[in-house]
Amino acid sequence: MSTTQPVYFDHAATTPMSASALAAMTQELSRTGNPSSLHGAGRRAHRVVEESRERLAAAVGAHSSEVIFTSGGTESDNLAIKGLYWARTAGAPGRRRILCSTIEHHAVLDTVEWLAAHEGAEITWIDVDPTGRIRLDQFAAEVARDPSSIALATLMWANNEVGTVQPVAEAVALAAAHGIPVHSDAVQAFTAVPVSFRDSGLATLAISGHKIGGPVGIGALLVRRDIVLTAVQHGGGHERALRSGTLNTAAAAAFAAAAEDGAATLGQEAERLAVLRDRLIAGVRAAVPDALLSGVEDPSHAGLRLPGNAHFTFPGCEGDSLLFVLDMLGVQSSTGSACTAGVPRPSHVLLAMGHDEEAARGAQRFTIGHTTTAADVETLVAALPEAHARAKQAGMAARKSRIQTAGTGLSV
Repeated sequence: MSTTQPVYFDHAATTPMSASALAAMTQELSRTGNPSSLHGAGRRAHRVVEESRERLAAAVGAHSSEVIFTSGGTESDNLAIKGLYWARTAGAPGRRRILCSTIEHHAVLDTVEWLAAHEGAEITWIDVDPTGRIRLDQFAAEVARDPSSIALATLMWANNEVGTVQPVAEAVALAAAHGIPVHSDAVQAFTAVPVSFRDSGLATLAISGHKIGGPVGIGALLVRRDIVLTAVQHGGGHERALRSGTLNTAAAAAFAAAAEDGAATLGQEAERLAVLRDRLIAGVRAAVPDALLSGVEDPSHAGLRLPGNAHFTFPGCEGDSLLFVLDMLGVQSSTGSACTAGVPRPSHVLLAMGHDEEAARGAQRFTIGHTTTAADVETLVAALPEAHARAKQAGMAARKSRIQTAGTGLSV
């Protein structure tokens, strides 16, 4: 086990708070006042929230009135998809189809499937190619087939597992020709690649604080001013009556600070991360020659892949085993796959991209961020051969166990 400070390669899950975000949050935590109160402390808190809203709007290319503060990406996705669906079906009950890519985050997938199970929605799944990019021809065909039956479409800006950036502008243009609203989960993309809500043509867009150097527990849903949403929760009528609940002044200030920093340094930081990512990819391939990169190759840094994402599958290797061995060696990474009730399952993203279950079980996601250095990458590459060898032994044992269990007719 490593006795040195561990290196962190899971920025896609949560990235450390930036200095400016931490300072803003600390300052506001030392003060008091409910931003809905009318006395001096309340008015001061309200002013901080509204200034934070304006700063966040500027960073994401929106008008401040389009920013609805939420608790994070999951709530934002729920409000957007349920709110759009209910508003659209209220005016036209036959409008029940939802176009949804097969690689969405579970915050989107589970919401869409809940609407199908409880509200009569009909899901039209849009496939992806082997790089994880949606098939625009299929999307176009589904839009054209019966546009009047479509309540909404949802397409993430960039995939959280394999890092592939999606053709959001093209999809929005296809849908807009028929007046179909499109939602995008941009949680991974915001401050990593250029994101402008104003230019996108999207109806709604979700972002989150803790992915960009802000605190956990705050996010935002961008809602175009001409879009009607049905509220998911009710109470005091906060946030244009779309999201009732006392606003978190300290978190809003910190989120705005992180967004402002991220937008201001996006170009240079994206290039720095892309260079480190390419070095990491080359190092992994040299250390483990049979490792396979998932997603789009982007050696020219054209923005086809998130600059901080390097996702691999390791044939014959259990991803969870590799994660735990790397952790013991002082390297913190992620499998990037879903885990339900404590039972590891292959990634739905990799399965949608055409991987079989065995290959998908060998996934490992390395994501870098604002604290990552070249020395961190070297530490990972140096630890990988030993970690891979030990994890591959565990993988052989696990496969033997699955084969034996399958022979008994039991399930695992």
